[in-house]
Amino acid sequence: MLKKLSSLKSKAVCSVFMLSLIFGNTMIALADNETSSTEEDISNVSDKIVDFIDALMNPILAIVGAVGAIYCVVLGIKFAKAEEPQEHEKAKNHLKNAIIGFALIFILMLVLKLGMPIMKKWVKNNG
Repeated sequence: MLKKLSSLKSKAVCSVFMLSLIFGNTMIALADNETSSTEEDISNVSDKIVDFIDALMNPILAIVGAVGAIYCVVLGIKFAKAEEPQEHEKAKNHLKNAIIGFALIFILMLVLKLGMPIMKKWVKNNG
C-alpha cells in the first residue's frame, strides 16, 4: 500500500513538473515570437498568457480534485486499518492535514479561476 502511495506521489510530482516545463516553454516561445516593444505587442503576449492560464484551469481543477479524493480515501483506509493507538493517531493527523491541504489548494485554484475575468480586464487596462 505504501509503495502505491509513494508511486502516486512521484507521479503527481512528475505531472506538476511537466506542467511547469510546458508552461515555461510556452512563456519562452511567446516571448521569442514577440520581439517588438510596442504596447500592442505586449498586450498580445499578455492576452495569450492569460488565455493559456485560463485554458489550463479546468483540467488542473479536475486533476487536483481527483488526486485529493484518491489520496484522502487511501489515508482513510490507512486510518481504518490502524491497530495501535499511536498508528491510529498518526493516521488521523495525516488525514486531517491532507484534507486541509487539498481544500486550500482547491479553494485557491477556484479563486484564481473566478478571478480570471478581473485579471483579463486589468491586463487590458494596464497593457
